[in-house]
Amino acid sequence: MKYGYVKVAAAVPAVKVADCQFNVGATEKLIAEADEKGVQIVVFPELNITGYSCGDLFAQNLLLDQAEIALMQLVNNTRQLDIVAIVGMPLLVGSTLLNCAVAFQKGKILGAVPKTYLPNYKEFYEKRWFAPATAQPDDLVARICGQQVPVSANLLFDSADLCFGIEICEDVWAPVPPSSALALKGAEIIFNLSADTENIGKHQYLRSLLAQQSARCLAGYVFSSCGFGESTTDVVFAGHGLIYENGVLLAASERFSFDEQLIISEIDVERLRNERIVNTTFSGSVRNFKDTFVKKIPVEICQGKDAELTRPVEPHPFVPCGGKLLDDRCEEIFSIQVAGLAKRLVHTHSSKVVVGISGGLDSTLALLVCVKTFDKLGLSREGIMGITMPGFGTTDRTYNNALSLMKSLKVSTAEIPIREACIQHFKDISQDMEVHDVTYENGQARERTQILMDYANKIGGLVIGTGDLSELALGWATYNGDHMSMYAVNTSIPKTLVRYLVNWVAMTGVDADSRATLLDIIDTPISPELIPADEQGNIKQKTEDLVGPYELHDFFLYYFMRYGSRPAKIYYLAQIAFKGVYDDETIKKWLINFCRRFFNQQFKRSCLPDGPKVGSVSLSPRGDWRMPSDASSALWLQECEEL
Repeated sequence: MKYGYVKVAAAVPAVKVADCQFNVGATEKLIAEADEKGVQIVVFPELNITGYSCGDLFAQNLLLDQAEIALMQLVNNTRQLDIVAIVGMPLLVGSTLLNCAVAFQKGKILGAVPKTYLPNYKEFYEKRWFAPATAQPDDLVARICGQQVPVSANLLFDSADLCFGIEICEDVWAPVPPSSALALKGAEIIFNLSADTENIGKHQYLRSLLAQQSARCLAGYVFSSCGFGESTTDVVFAGHGLIYENGVLLAASERFSFDEQLIISEIDVERLRNERIVNTTFSGSVRNFKDTFVKKIPVEICQGKDAELTRPVEPHPFVPCGGKLLDDRCEEIFSIQVAGLAKRLVHTHSSKVVVGISGGLDSTLALLVCVKTFDKLGLSREGIMGITMPGFGTTDRTYNNALSLMKSLKVSTAEIPIREACIQHFKDISQDMEVHDVTYENGQARERTQILMDYANKIGGLVIGTGDLSELALGWATYNGDHMSMYAVNTSIPKTLVRYLVNWVAMTGVDADSRATLLDIIDTPISPELIPADEQGNIKQKTEDLVGPYELHDFFLYYFMRYGSRPAKIYYLAQIAFKGVYDDETIKKWLINFCRRFFNQQFKRSCLPDGPKVGSVSLSPRGDWRMPSDASSALWLQECEEL
């Protein structure tokens, strides 16, 4: 496996009820197709060798004999393939008939998993024909196709790269599905062979159920259900192929298709393992199933012919897909920011805040949060003191936007230029004004922070921080300058999301004048404006020219923080996500810069002001991220250099 990905497939084959030879031919064809496409494990629907809707024909010896003959043919004809296949069939063990999933690879039957919960209500009558798995001993071994095969619902198919388990249809509808115990015993992917009938509303419920189960188990979940060709005497089968990873749908089949289908995606087992490491509730639940019997079956997960990812890699993982989802997410994030600030104001009995307004995106978002908070609390917007502090690099565009926005939002406004104060300060410390180094830049940032803090003291208010998550990750903030505030509303908002939030407010929550200003702010290049403008008065110091594109850094940050991914995997995913946008050398260059800055700048994150967590990634030293300020970046940088 490459970087922990396992290529899986849910197959929905053509089927003829009680025609084992036709069914095994259709199954064999899809196994070969899956293998050719690099699939490592493929699962088929429940009882696909005979068809699910055979009814009382399951009591016919001829059908049962033909099913085993068909399985033997299938196992023999695929013995040259590396793929693991899981098919469904009735299995007679002694005098007991079981509804089983049979897993095989390279001519060997690995194990048979009987169905645990047999539905016997409404249109289902499975107890009429089959016995449940619980009717058999856990260590049962049966002779199948001339091979001694373990038969148990508690089988785990185990390799160094992956451990997977199997359940059948109704099992996942139980209050405590067998897959829950299998996951806690080590299964990272669950395969479900199903024969789901259709009725109005059931499909959405099924999807919700599978998403929830894969999320609860922190597992992959691959579901295959019967389709066209099953009997429609009283019910219809639509043919579901669904692949989930920790609650997220990766791939789905077309419902009610008359054609066979092969639904393929890759499940990131490495990511799932990281989720289980981080989520201590998962490991804490293991003891509840400590007495559950499981038998581990050795299996080889071979590298497929095609190891390339087919699942999409979103270049902006912090930003949800467009349309209503994006609007809903923006509203939720904005509401979290507002709720956090509101609580702080109520707790401190404050009715005034101070915000430094630069005409840039971050300070704009902070101001909008303040306005909404004051409105919800019934406070006058005059209690919001917006201060613009022109410096050596301030351009007319940002200056005018800052003033226009404060005016249209009807907040209190102050203009306090910092040039003379900085000139005096530089004179005091013998700083050459023509040397535009870090002292020149940071001196301006700290002067601005001093003004904000002192003004807040003067009016009895709170300084609201404007810095965002991306800047914290890179340490792109002046220590004890814009790094500091009394409450930081943007602290968990990545730069790529700030733009969408401001645009959402512009489109949904402000007057026309404010909207026009906000849209121009969105189009303004990101800059701290600490270096004088060019001869035409345009911004000369562009942040992304110095630290790299924020969309790359946010991508790196997401995978580094959310999943603990190593640089090589992040680089691999970035190559896919930004293909045609950045070449490999550019991605590598900024990945190295990200790793270096992230480690070297931890000391700034170790003393952050309070601020609300809004997403799955936070750098608060009191919340999600506890990292020593002196940790070495050598391992990460070495792997970057070896890319």
